[in-house]
Amino acid sequence: MRPKRLLLSALIALLASFWAFPPSAWAAPKYKVLHAFGNGEDGAGTWGSLLLDAKGNLYGTTSGGGLYTYGTVFELRPKSNGKWSESILYNFEKDGIDGCTSTGGLIIDTLGDLYGTSGRCGQDGYGAVFKLTPGSGGWTESVLFSFDRTDGGDPYAGVVMDKKGNLYGTAAFVFELTPGSGGWTESVIDDFSGHNDGSGPFAGVILDATGDLYGTTEGGGAHTFGTVYKLTAAEGGGWKETILHDFSGRDGQWPGDGALFMDGAGALYGTTTNGGCCGGVVYKLTHKANGNWKETVLYDFKQGAGGWIPGGGVVMDKNGSLYGTTTGGGSPQCGCGVVYKLSPKEHGKWKYTVLHTFIGSDGAQPAANLILGDNGNLYGTAATAGPYGAGVVFEVTP
Repeated sequence: MRPKRLLLSALIALLASFWAFPPSAWAAPKYKVLHAFGNGEDGAGTWGSLLLDAKGNLYGTTSGGGLYTYGTVFELRPKSNGKWSESILYNFEKDGIDGCTSTGGLIIDTLGDLYGTSGRCGQDGYGAVFKLTPGSGGWTESVLFSFDRTDGGDPYAGVVMDKKGNLYGTAAFVFELTPGSGGWTESVIDDFSGHNDGSGPFAGVILDATGDLYGTTEGGGAHTFGTVYKLTAAEGGGWKETILHDFSGRDGQWPGDGALFMDGAGALYGTTTNGGCCGGVVYKLTHKANGNWKETVLYDFKQGAGGWIPGGGVVMDKNGSLYGTTTGGGSPQCGCGVVYKLSPKEHGKWKYTVLHTFIGSDGAQPAANLILGDNGNLYGTAATAGPYGAGVVFEVTP
C-alpha cells in the first residue's frame, strides 16, 4: 500500500505544480519560418527589417533575386490555416534606373503607399528613394530621388516620415526629402564634416515627438569607434548636430546597421558590433538633468552559444524587455546567430536569454531589427541560408 500512496502523493504534487505553473508560463519559445526565399523568382537576401500593417500583413525587400535578379519588394499575408502567402509587389528592373539592391526596411503612409531605398542603381548609379503606390492593376513604382554622390549615395537603411510628409534617411550623409508641386527636393542636413562628429552613418534615423532625429555613425568620433548623434531643426532653417556619446571601445565599438530605439521616457537603446569584452554590447543612453547623456552597458556579448556581433538594434515590449539578434555565435557547427531577450531585473541588472539558435536550415545572419506584433510575437529576417539558401522571414513566440 505504501508505494501506491507515495505514487498518489507524487501525482497530486505534480498536478499542483501544473496548475500553479500552467504550460504558457514555462513553454519554450516557438520559432517558425513564415517564408523561405530562393524557391523561384521570389527574391534573395533579406537584410532589412519588416513592416507590419494594421491588417497583420508583412512587407519587406530583398537585395537580389526576383524576375531580373535586382531584388524585389514583397508582401506576406497570413492565411486561415496558419501558413503565409507571398506576393511580389515589385521587381526592380534590369536597366537599374528604378533602383536595385534594396537592403532597407519600408514605411507606409495613411494612403497605403510604401516608401523605401535602393542601395545601388538609380539614374546616377548611387541608389535611390522610391515610392510604391497600390492600384487596381497592381503597384506602381516612382523614383522620388536618385543620388549622385555629391548629395549622398548608397543608402543602406530605409527612411522615416514626419507629420508634414517629409522623408529622412542616411546615405553617407543625413538627408531630407521634401515634397512639392514640382516633385521632391533633397537637402543634406548633416554631412559629418565637423571635428570628431562621426563618419559612416549606415544605420537609419528615428524621429521623436518633437521632430528631432537620432542616429549612429559606424566610425569617427573622439575615439574613432563611432558615435550617437542628435539633429535638431534650428529656428530660421538648418539643423544643429549634438554628439550624445562617443564610443571608446570598452563601452562598445562600431554601432551596427540597426536603428536606435527610444522608450517612453526618452532613453535610447542600441547595439555595437564590437567592443565591450569582445563581441559587441547592448547599451542604454539616458538624458541627465544637466543636459548630458549617460551610457550604461546592459549586456556584453562574448563568443559562444550565447551569440555575438549584434548587427541589428533592439525593440522593447510593454514590460520593458528588449529583443534583438546576433549575426554570429550560437550553434558551434554553424555560428549563424541567435534571437535573444534582455529582461530588466532589480538593482539595474538585466537577464539575457537565447530564444532561438539558428542552425542554417532555418536561416542565418539575422542582421536587421526585429518588430513586435500586437500579439506579442516577434517578426524578423535572416539574410542568408534557409531551406533554399536565400534567407527567410521568421516569427518567434517568446
